[in-house]
Amino acid sequence: MQHRPDPLPPSGAPAPRVRLDPGDPLGLVDLAVGYLASRAAEPDGPGAARLPSDPGVPVLAHTVASLGGPPEAGRAAADAVAAWTRSAGRGPGHPGLYDGGLAGTLVGLRLGATLHPRLHPVADRLRDRLVAAAVTGGGRRQGVRLTDYDLVLGPAGVLLAHCAGTSPEPDHLLPYRARLAGLCDSEDLWRLRTDGYAGHPHLAWLQGRVNTGMAHGAAGVAAALTAAVRHTGPAAGDALRRAATWLEAQAYEDERGLPAWPGAGLDGEAPPRGAVARQAWCYGAPGVAWALWDAADALGDAGAASRAADVFTRLADRYDEGFHLGGDGPADVLGLCHGAAGVLAVADAFARHAGHAGAARLRERLAALLQERLPKALAAPSGWSAELLTGAPGALAALLTAAHGASRAWLPCLGLR
Repeated sequence: MQHRPDPLPPSGAPAPRVRLDPGDPLGLVDLAVGYLASRAAEPDGPGAARLPSDPGVPVLAHTVASLGGPPEAGRAAADAVAAWTRSAGRGPGHPGLYDGGLAGTLVGLRLGATLHPRLHPVADRLRDRLVAAAVTGGGRRQGVRLTDYDLVLGPAGVLLAHCAGTSPEPDHLLPYRARLAGLCDSEDLWRLRTDGYAGHPHLAWLQGRVNTGMAHGAAGVAAALTAAVRHTGPAAGDALRRAATWLEAQAYEDERGLPAWPGAGLDGEAPPRGAVARQAWCYGAPGVAWALWDAADALGDAGAASRAADVFTRLADRYDEGFHLGGDGPADVLGLCHGAAGVLAVADAFARHAGHAGAARLRERLAALLQERLPKALAAPSGWSAELLTGAPGALAALLTAAHGASRAWLPCLGLR
Protein backbone atom coordinates (compact mmCIF):
# COMPACT_ATOMS: atom_id res chain seq x y z
CA MET A 1 0.00 0.00 0.00
CA GLN A 2 2.07 2.90 -1.28
CA HIS A 3 1.06 6.47 -0.58
CA ARG A 4 2.82 9.51 -1.97
CA PRO A 5 1.59 13.06 -1.29
CA ASP A 6 1.70 15.72 -3.98
CA PRO A 7 4.95 17.70 -3.84
CA LEU A 8 4.91 21.05 -2.10
CA PRO A 9 6.88 24.05 -3.26
CA PRO A 10 9.46 25.53 -0.88
CA SER A 11 8.04 28.16 1.47
CA GLY A 12 4.48 27.45 0.33
CA ALA A 13 2.08 28.75 3.01
CA PRO A 14 3.32 31.43 5.42
CA ALA A 15 5.19 29.54 8.10
CA PRO A 16 4.87 30.03 11.85
CA ARG A 17 7.60 32.28 13.18
CA VAL A 18 10.40 30.82 15.26
CA ARG A 19 11.61 32.77 18.28
CA LEU A 20 15.23 32.07 19.06
CA ASP A 21 15.15 31.44 22.78
CA PRO A 22 17.03 34.17 24.74
CA GLY A 23 17.73 31.51 27.35
CA ASP A 24 19.62 29.48 24.75
CA PRO A 25 23.17 30.85 24.96
CA LEU A 26 24.59 27.88 23.08
CA GLY A 27 22.33 28.53 20.09
CA LEU A 28 20.62 25.13 20.06
CA VAL A 29 17.53 26.48 18.35
CA ASP A 30 19.83 28.03 15.75
CA LEU A 31 21.49 24.63 15.45
CA ALA A 32 18.14 22.95 14.76
CA VAL A 33 17.19 25.62 12.24
CA GLY A 34 20.52 25.20 10.46
CA TYR A 35 20.02 21.45 10.41
CA LEU A 36 16.57 21.85 8.81
CA ALA A 37 17.96 24.28 6.24
CA SER A 38 20.61 21.73 5.26
CA ARG A 39 18.01 18.98 4.91
CA ALA A 40 15.85 21.23 2.74
CA ALA A 41 18.79 22.12 0.52
CA GLU A 42 20.09 18.55 0.17
CA PRO A 43 17.45 16.05 1.35
CA ASP A 44 19.32 13.08 -0.13
CA GLY A 45 22.77 14.28 0.89
CA PRO A 46 25.04 13.02 3.67
CA GLY A 47 23.07 12.11 6.77
CA ALA A 48 19.79 11.48 4.92
CA ALA A 49 17.37 8.98 6.42
CA ARG A 50 17.80 5.43 5.15
CA LEU A 51 14.12 5.42 4.22
CA PRO A 52 12.52 8.66 3.01
CA SER A 53 9.18 8.12 4.77
CA ASP A 54 10.77 8.37 8.21
CA PRO A 55 9.04 11.23 10.12
CA GLY A 56 12.23 12.65 11.68
CA VAL A 57 12.49 15.82 9.56
CA PRO A 58 8.81 16.90 9.81
CA VAL A 59 8.78 16.12 13.54
CA LEU A 60 11.77 18.41 14.07
CA ALA A 61 10.33 21.08 11.76
CA HIS A 62 7.05 21.11 13.70
CA THR A 63 8.95 21.21 17.00
CA VAL A 64 11.06 24.18 15.91
CA ALA A 65 8.09 26.04 14.43
CA SER A 66 6.11 25.61 17.65
CA LEU A 67 8.55 27.94 19.42
CA GLY A 68 7.55 31.00 17.38
CA GLY A 69 10.12 33.51 16.13
CA PRO A 70 11.70 35.22 13.10
CA PRO A 71 10.58 34.40 9.54
CA GLU A 72 13.88 32.86 8.39
CA ALA A 73 13.59 30.05 10.90
CA GLY A 74 9.98 29.40 9.98
CA ARG A 75 10.97 29.27 6.32
CA ALA A 76 13.68 26.71 7.05
CA ALA A 77 11.14 24.51 8.84
CA ALA A 78 8.57 24.85 6.03
CA ASP A 79 11.17 24.19 3.34
CA ALA A 80 12.39 21.06 5.13
CA VAL A 81 8.84 19.68 5.22
CA ALA A 82 8.33 20.54 1.54
CA ALA A 83 11.51 18.68 0.63
CA TRP A 84 10.42 15.70 2.73
CA THR A 85 7.04 15.45 0.96
CA ARG A 86 8.73 14.94 -2.41
CA SER A 87 9.87 11.48 -1.40
CA ALA A 88 7.49 10.59 1.44
CA GLY A 89 5.56 7.44 0.63
CA ARG A 90 8.47 5.68 -1.04
CA GLY A 91 9.84 2.68 0.73
CA PRO A 92 8.68 -0.70 1.99
CA GLY A 93 5.01 0.31 2.34
CA HIS A 94 4.37 -1.76 5.48
CA PRO A 95 1.97 -0.17 7.99
CA GLY A 96 4.48 0.35 10.83
CA LEU A 97 5.60 3.52 12.55
CA TYR A 98 9.34 3.11 11.90
CA ASP A 99 11.62 1.51 9.29
CA GLY A 100 9.87 3.25 6.41
CA GLY A 101 6.32 2.37 7.43
CA LEU A 102 3.15 4.20 6.41
CA ALA A 103 2.25 5.09 9.98
CA GLY A 104 5.50 7.05 10.09
CA THR A 105 4.45 8.81 6.89
CA LEU A 106 1.14 9.64 8.58
CA VAL A 107 2.99 11.24 11.51
CA GLY A 108 5.12 13.27 9.12
CA LEU A 109 2.11 14.45 7.16
CA ARG A 110 0.11 15.33 10.27
CA LEU A 111 2.88 17.35 11.87
CA GLY A 112 4.03 18.76 8.55
CA ALA A 113 0.50 20.07 8.03
CA THR A 114 1.08 22.57 10.85
CA LEU A 115 3.41 24.28 8.37
CA HIS A 116 1.64 23.33 5.10
CA PRO A 117 -2.10 23.00 5.84
CA ARG A 118 -2.81 21.37 2.48
CA LEU A 119 -1.23 18.22 3.90
CA HIS A 120 -4.17 17.71 6.30
CA PRO A 121 -6.47 16.03 3.74
CA VAL A 122 -3.55 13.91 2.52
CA ALA A 123 -2.98 12.75 6.09
CA ASP A 124 -6.69 12.04 6.49
CA ARG A 125 -6.73 9.84 3.38
CA LEU A 126 -3.71 7.87 4.53
CA ARG A 127 -5.22 7.50 8.02
CA ASP A 128 -8.41 6.08 6.52
CA ARG A 129 -6.46 3.61 4.38
CA LEU A 130 -4.49 2.41 7.38
CA VAL A 131 -7.66 1.93 9.42
CA ALA A 132 -9.38 0.08 6.58
CA ALA A 133 -6.40 -2.24 6.21
CA ALA A 134 -6.39 -2.89 9.97
CA VAL A 135 -10.10 -3.73 9.94
CA THR A 136 -9.76 -6.25 7.12
CA GLY A 137 -6.33 -7.60 8.06
CA GLY A 138 -5.93 -10.52 10.38
CA GLY A 139 -2.86 -11.30 12.42
CA ARG A 140 -1.44 -14.22 14.28
CA ARG A 141 -3.01 -15.12 17.60
CA GLN A 142 0.00 -17.21 18.60
CA GLY A 143 3.51 -17.74 17.36
CA VAL A 144 3.74 -13.99 16.78
CA ARG A 145 6.49 -12.00 15.09
CA LEU A 146 7.43 -8.45 16.07
CA THR A 147 5.31 -7.10 13.20
CA ASP A 148 2.24 -8.66 14.82
CA TYR A 149 2.28 -6.42 17.88
CA ASP A 150 5.26 -4.13 18.56
CA LEU A 151 5.77 -0.35 18.58
CA VAL A 152 8.39 -0.16 15.82
CA LEU A 153 6.71 -2.28 13.15
CA GLY A 154 3.40 -3.48 14.53
CA PRO A 155 -0.05 -2.30 15.60
CA ALA A 156 1.14 -0.78 18.90
CA GLY A 157 3.11 1.79 16.93
CA VAL A 158 0.36 2.35 14.39
CA LEU A 159 -2.15 3.07 17.16
CA LEU A 160 0.25 5.58 18.71
CA ALA A 161 0.90 7.19 15.31
CA HIS A 162 -2.81 8.02 15.07
CA CYS A 163 -2.40 10.00 18.32
CA ALA A 164 0.51 12.17 17.14
CA GLY A 165 -0.42 15.75 16.31
CA THR A 166 -4.13 15.26 16.83
CA SER A 167 -6.81 13.93 19.16
CA PRO A 168 -7.89 10.77 17.32
CA GLU A 169 -11.44 9.67 16.79
CA PRO A 170 -12.09 6.54 18.88
CA ASP A 171 -13.20 4.58 15.81
CA HIS A 172 -9.77 5.05 14.25
CA LEU A 173 -8.13 3.25 17.17
CA LEU A 174 -10.58 0.39 17.68
CA PRO A 175 -9.08 -2.19 15.28
CA TYR A 176 -5.63 -1.76 16.84
CA ARG A 177 -7.09 -1.82 20.34
CA ALA A 178 -8.92 -5.07 19.57
CA ARG A 179 -5.79 -6.64 18.15
CA LEU A 180 -3.56 -5.75 21.12
CA ALA A 181 -6.18 -6.54 23.76
CA GLY A 182 -6.72 -9.94 22.14
CA LEU A 183 -3.02 -10.70 22.52
CA CYS A 184 -3.18 -9.82 26.25
CA ASP A 185 -6.07 -12.11 27.17
CA SER A 186 -4.12 -14.16 29.73
CA GLU A 187 -2.14 -13.34 32.85
CA ASP A 188 1.07 -14.85 31.48
CA LEU A 189 0.80 -13.04 28.11
CA TRP A 190 1.50 -16.32 26.36
CA ARG A 191 0.19 -14.98 23.06
CA LEU A 192 3.12 -12.55 22.96
CA ARG A 193 5.63 -15.42 22.92
CA THR A 194 7.45 -15.07 19.63
CA ASP A 195 8.12 -17.71 17.03
CA GLY A 196 10.14 -17.77 13.82
CA TYR A 197 13.43 -16.54 15.28
CA ALA A 198 15.26 -19.82 15.92
CA GLY A 199 18.70 -19.48 14.38
CA HIS A 200 18.21 -15.77 13.68
CA PRO A 201 21.58 -13.95 13.86
CA HIS A 202 20.21 -11.19 16.12
CA LEU A 203 16.90 -12.43 17.58
CA ALA A 204 17.47 -16.10 18.39
CA TRP A 205 17.48 -15.16 22.10
CA LEU A 206 13.82 -14.11 21.74
CA GLN A 207 12.54 -17.41 20.31
CA GLY A 208 9.59 -18.62 22.39
CA ARG A 209 9.83 -15.75 24.87
CA VAL A 210 7.97 -12.52 25.66
CA ASN A 211 9.97 -9.36 25.00
CA THR A 212 9.76 -6.77 27.79
CA GLY A 213 10.93 -3.57 26.08
CA MET A 214 9.22 -0.44 24.86
CA ALA A 215 10.39 -0.80 21.26
CA HIS A 216 9.62 -4.47 20.69
CA GLY A 217 7.86 -5.78 23.75
CA ALA A 218 5.16 -5.73 26.38
CA ALA A 219 6.02 -2.18 27.49
CA GLY A 220 5.19 -0.85 24.03
CA VAL A 221 1.97 -2.84 23.97
CA ALA A 222 1.08 -1.37 27.38
CA ALA A 223 1.83 2.15 26.12
CA ALA A 224 -0.50 1.65 23.17
CA LEU A 225 -3.27 0.16 25.32
CA THR A 226 -2.87 3.09 27.71
CA ALA A 227 -3.46 5.49 24.82
CA ALA A 228 -6.47 3.41 23.82
CA VAL A 229 -7.94 3.66 27.33
CA ARG A 230 -7.44 7.44 27.33
CA HIS A 231 -8.97 7.96 23.88
CA THR A 232 -11.60 5.21 23.62
CA GLY A 233 -12.66 4.42 27.17
CA PRO A 234 -12.11 1.54 29.61
CA ALA A 235 -12.85 -1.44 27.34
CA ALA A 236 -9.14 -2.33 27.08
CA GLY A 237 -8.56 -1.82 30.81
CA ASP A 238 -8.42 -5.50 31.74
CA ALA A 239 -5.90 -6.25 28.98
CA LEU A 240 -3.81 -3.29 30.10
CA ARG A 241 -3.85 -4.48 33.72
CA ARG A 242 -2.67 -7.93 32.65
CA ALA A 243 0.17 -6.50 30.58
CA ALA A 244 1.27 -4.15 33.36
CA THR A 245 1.06 -6.81 36.09
CA TRP A 246 3.15 -9.25 34.05
CA LEU A 247 5.68 -6.57 33.20
CA GLU A 248 6.07 -5.41 36.78
CA ALA A 249 6.73 -8.99 37.88
CA GLN A 250 9.78 -9.26 35.59
CA ALA A 251 11.76 -6.54 37.42
CA TYR A 252 14.91 -7.36 39.35
CA GLU A 253 17.86 -5.50 40.88
CA ASP A 254 21.18 -5.47 39.04
CA GLU A 255 24.71 -5.57 40.48
CA ARG A 256 24.68 -1.79 40.97
CA GLY A 257 21.48 -1.95 42.99
CA LEU A 258 19.44 -0.42 40.16
CA PRO A 259 16.04 -1.66 38.98
CA ALA A 260 16.34 -3.55 35.70
CA TRP A 261 14.32 -5.65 33.29
CA PRO A 262 15.63 -8.57 31.26
CA GLY A 263 15.23 -8.35 27.50
CA ALA A 264 12.63 -11.10 27.71
CA GLY A 265 10.53 -12.53 30.53
CA LEU A 266 12.39 -14.55 33.13
CA ASP A 267 10.16 -17.67 32.81
CA GLY A 268 11.11 -18.74 36.33
CA GLU A 269 14.85 -18.47 35.70
CA ALA A 270 17.24 -16.46 37.87
CA PRO A 271 17.79 -12.86 36.73
CA PRO A 272 20.95 -12.11 34.72
CA ARG A 273 24.06 -11.35 36.75
CA GLY A 274 26.09 -8.18 36.53
CA ALA A 275 25.29 -4.53 35.98
CA VAL A 276 22.91 -3.59 33.19
CA ALA A 277 24.37 -1.03 30.81
CA ARG A 278 21.34 -0.62 28.54
CA GLN A 279 19.01 1.54 30.63
CA ALA A 280 17.23 3.30 27.78
CA TRP A 281 13.91 4.10 26.18
CA CYS A 282 13.90 0.88 24.16
CA TYR A 283 14.94 -1.56 26.91
CA GLY A 284 15.35 -1.29 30.65
CA ALA A 285 13.94 0.78 33.48
CA PRO A 286 13.37 4.17 31.76
CA GLY A 287 10.90 3.00 29.12
CA VAL A 288 9.36 0.22 31.21
CA ALA A 289 8.88 2.36 34.32
CA TRP A 290 7.12 5.03 32.25
CA ALA A 291 4.85 2.43 30.61
CA LEU A 292 3.92 1.11 34.07
CA TRP A 293 3.35 4.57 35.57
CA ASP A 294 1.24 5.82 32.68
CA ALA A 295 -0.83 2.62 32.63
CA ALA A 296 -1.48 2.96 36.36
CA ASP A 297 -2.37 6.62 35.93
CA ALA A 298 -4.87 5.82 33.15
CA LEU A 299 -6.40 3.02 35.24
CA GLY A 300 -6.56 5.07 38.44
CA ASP A 301 -4.30 2.62 40.31
CA ALA A 302 -2.45 4.83 42.79
CA GLY A 303 -0.47 1.95 44.30
CA ALA A 304 0.94 0.78 40.97
CA ALA A 305 1.72 4.37 39.99
CA SER A 306 3.66 4.86 43.23
CA ARG A 307 5.68 1.69 42.65
CA ALA A 308 6.57 2.74 39.10
CA ALA A 309 7.56 6.22 40.28
CA ASP A 310 9.79 4.63 42.93
CA VAL A 311 11.54 2.62 40.22
CA PHE A 312 12.33 5.80 38.32
CA THR A 313 13.44 7.58 41.50
CA ARG A 314 16.02 4.88 42.16
CA LEU A 315 17.21 4.97 38.57
CA ALA A 316 17.38 8.77 38.38
CA ASP A 317 19.38 9.07 41.60
CA ARG A 318 22.06 6.62 40.41
CA TYR A 319 21.98 6.96 36.63
CA ASP A 320 25.59 7.02 35.39
CA GLU A 321 26.09 8.67 32.00
CA GLY A 322 29.58 7.18 31.72
CA PHE A 323 28.29 3.63 32.18
CA HIS A 324 24.73 3.70 30.84
CA LEU A 325 25.47 5.59 27.63
CA GLY A 326 27.73 3.51 25.42
CA GLY A 327 28.17 2.68 21.78
CA ASP A 328 30.05 3.44 18.62
CA GLY A 329 28.44 6.69 17.56
CA PRO A 330 25.85 9.38 18.21
CA ALA A 331 22.89 7.10 17.45
CA ASP A 332 23.78 4.91 20.45
CA VAL A 333 25.01 7.62 22.80
CA LEU A 334 22.66 10.52 21.97
CA GLY A 335 19.66 9.10 20.08
CA LEU A 336 16.13 8.42 21.23
CA CYS A 337 16.18 4.64 21.05
CA HIS A 338 19.40 3.74 22.87
CA GLY A 339 20.77 7.02 24.12
CA ALA A 340 20.51 10.16 26.16
CA ALA A 341 17.66 11.76 24.19
CA GLY A 342 15.31 8.87 24.91
CA VAL A 343 16.06 8.88 28.64
CA LEU A 344 15.69 12.68 28.61
CA ALA A 345 12.25 12.39 27.00
CA VAL A 346 11.16 9.83 29.62
CA ALA A 347 12.53 11.91 32.50
CA ASP A 348 10.71 14.95 31.13
CA ALA A 349 7.44 13.02 30.94
CA PHE A 350 7.84 11.81 34.53
CA ALA A 351 8.72 15.31 35.73
CA ARG A 352 5.77 16.90 33.92
CA HIS A 353 3.01 14.37 34.53
CA ALA A 354 4.07 12.73 37.80
CA GLY A 355 5.61 15.79 39.46
CA HIS A 356 8.75 13.72 39.90
CA ALA A 357 11.65 15.70 41.45
CA GLY A 358 14.26 13.03 40.72
CA ALA A 359 13.18 12.96 37.09
CA ALA A 360 13.52 16.74 36.89
CA ARG A 361 17.10 16.49 38.13
CA LEU A 362 17.94 13.76 35.63
CA ARG A 363 16.32 15.85 32.90
CA GLU A 364 18.67 18.72 33.73
CA ARG A 365 21.73 16.48 33.64
CA LEU A 366 20.86 14.88 30.31
CA ALA A 367 19.85 18.20 28.75
CA ALA A 368 23.29 19.56 29.66
CA LEU A 369 24.97 16.51 28.15
CA LEU A 370 23.03 16.87 24.89
CA GLN A 371 23.67 20.61 24.74
CA GLU A 372 27.38 19.89 24.95
CA ARG A 373 27.56 16.98 22.52
CA LEU A 374 24.93 17.64 19.84
CA PRO A 375 26.82 20.41 18.02
CA LYS A 376 29.90 18.18 17.78
CA ALA A 377 27.87 15.20 16.57
CA LEU A 378 26.18 17.26 13.85
CA ALA A 379 29.54 18.60 12.71
CA ALA A 380 30.98 15.12 12.23
CA PRO A 381 31.88 14.51 8.57
CA SER A 382 30.33 11.02 8.48
CA GLY A 383 26.80 12.45 8.66
CA TRP A 384 24.39 11.34 11.39
CA SER A 385 21.12 10.03 9.93
CA ALA A 386 17.90 12.04 9.68
CA GLU A 387 15.72 9.33 11.25
CA LEU A 388 13.57 10.06 14.27
CA LEU A 389 14.33 7.07 16.48
CA THR A 390 18.09 6.86 15.98
CA GLY A 391 19.03 10.12 14.25
CA ALA A 392 19.68 13.78 14.82
CA PRO A 393 16.06 15.02 14.43
CA GLY A 394 14.89 12.92 17.38
CA ALA A 395 17.69 14.07 19.66
CA LEU A 396 17.13 17.73 18.72
CA ALA A 397 13.34 17.44 19.12
CA ALA A 398 13.70 15.80 22.55
CA LEU A 399 16.01 18.55 23.77
CA LEU A 400 13.86 21.36 22.38
CA THR A 401 10.76 19.82 23.97
CA ALA A 402 12.26 19.06 27.38
CA ALA A 403 14.51 22.11 27.80
CA HIS A 404 12.82 24.79 25.69
CA GLY A 405 9.11 24.01 26.00
CA ALA A 406 8.53 23.11 22.34
CA SER A 407 5.45 21.19 21.19
CA ARG A 408 4.79 17.79 22.73
CA ALA A 409 2.51 16.69 19.88
CA TRP A 410 5.10 14.23 18.53
CA LEU A 411 5.69 12.34 21.79
CA PRO A 412 3.11 9.59 21.15
CA CYS A 413 5.72 8.27 18.66
CA LEU A 414 7.58 7.13 21.81
CA GLY A 415 4.57 6.09 23.84
CA LEU A 416 4.98 9.31 25.84
CA ARG A 417 2.88 12.44 26.23
